[in-house]
Amino acid sequence: MSTDKSNEIAAPGSHAPPSRALVVGDGAFAMAMATSLARRGDTSVRILCHTTQVRDEINAGENKTYLPGYQVHSNITAYTNITEACDPDIQLVLLVIPTQFLRKFLVANLASLPVGCPIVVCAKGIEIGTAETPYEMMISELPGKYHKHFAVLAGPSFAKEIMDGEPTNVVVASQNSIVAKEVAQYVSDGSSLRAYVSDDVHGIEIAGAVKNVLAIASGALDGLNFGNNARAALVCRGLAELTRLAVATGSNGRSMAGLAGVGDLMLTCSSSLSRNFTVGKKLASGMSLEEISGGTNAVAEGVATAKSVRMLAGKLGVEMPICEAVYQCLYEGKAPKLALAELQARPLGAEGGLVAGE
Repeated sequence: MSTDKSNEIAAPGSHAPPSRALVVGDGAFAMAMATSLARRGDTSVRILCHTTQVRDEINAGENKTYLPGYQVHSNITAYTNITEACDPDIQLVLLVIPTQFLRKFLVANLASLPVGCPIVVCAKGIEIGTAETPYEMMISELPGKYHKHFAVLAGPSFAKEIMDGEPTNVVVASQNSIVAKEVAQYVSDGSSLRAYVSDDVHGIEIAGAVKNVLAIASGALDGLNFGNNARAALVCRGLAELTRLAVATGSNGRSMAGLAGVGDLMLTCSSSLSRNFTVGKKLASGMSLEEISGGTNAVAEGVATAKSVRMLAGKLGVEMPICEAVYQCLYEGKAPKLALAELQARPLGAEGGLVAGE
């Protein structure tokens, strides 16, 4: 048995938790991460909310809008004013904002975020129009004094399972290895939530974005009453598409076999807890995108990301037939059953390796 411990950081839960943390966002995953931090003991967690309604709900003890049925931890306090939510003692910032709204927040608050602590983006998507990932948006919009503190958190992590204290593993990626390790130690609690580290920011962000589009396709398969063979094929061929795009943006491709790649893809393609999976299932039932969007207050990132993935893939010359089919079903009115038939009728080809993404 190997005894190489060169990749070890520290025993999970052994690192002192942040005394104060700021979570920007008031959705289910924001609440889950805030709760996980608050459970560490002495960590005071401040949540910056988008509306006064949700702020008041959280401070009253339950986020009824986005996470009903769960009591808010006593260490959590909600705000709507970033100046009130921030103070010099903040040691960790988590940005849990949908990708399409992240830039607006950064531009509006670039002088308000604390300096010198990790700023971790938890959004999974690609911006429409610019085709930038959340990490790239932070680089574009925030002053240089922040840049060495950026990180990304991704991986298979349904909010409700984190709230229930179920085992969850995530990955923290940063171009600064010290920051990646610090964030991993902050969020790992030694029991239920565990974080690994990576320097493959490009790959992990592309994986987190594309898997949401593929989850829509998987939900459509389920809605069409297809079985496990179809889903397994979708996951494998979807992983190939995801890997091709990741490699084209600068990833080495190896992260696709990890938590942000295979892990998150398997999760979102196999559960109705996934908002994107649910969108696909409703599409297959005949509902329009407008009808689906009007029936929920939660954001399914894959709907917008289908547009930006198509744009980025076209720009880089990357073939992504499954993601293209999802785009056509969402925005061009193509029936999911017809889209599947066309995918199955494509010219035959060779199956390549994971890193090659062929």
